[in-house]
Amino acid sequence: MENTDKLKLGAALLLVAAGVAGFYLLPIDQKVLRVSAVVLGVLLAALVVWYSATGRTFVDYARDSIKEAEKVVWPNKKEVWQVTGMVFLFTFVLALFMWLVDSGLTWLFYDVLLKRS
Repeated sequence: MENTDKLKLGAALLLVAAGVAGFYLLPIDQKVLRVSAVVLGVLLAALVVWYSATGRTFVDYARDSIKEAEKVVWPNKKEVWQVTGMVFLFTFVLALFMWLVDSGLTWLFYDVLLKRS
């Protein structure tokens, strides 16, 4: 990372910090102005990051992510209900299995080995 990019990212952090500081330094009754200070700080920071190499890399990554998300084949309503039913069935079977194992181990340890009632 170049020094200029480091300076840009540092400036972006300072802009966000200035927006947050503005939020706390402005009077409480000026809610719109306080929120505007934070939003302005974040927007200015985003603008500074936009012109850095890191920002360009992030934008390229975001574009590629959107392209990949568009390739996803989403299930239809019937498939969603079928998969949901399978999840509930598996959960029930697993809960039943764990209850049986727990009951069996409780019987083995308390009734057989320790002879407690």
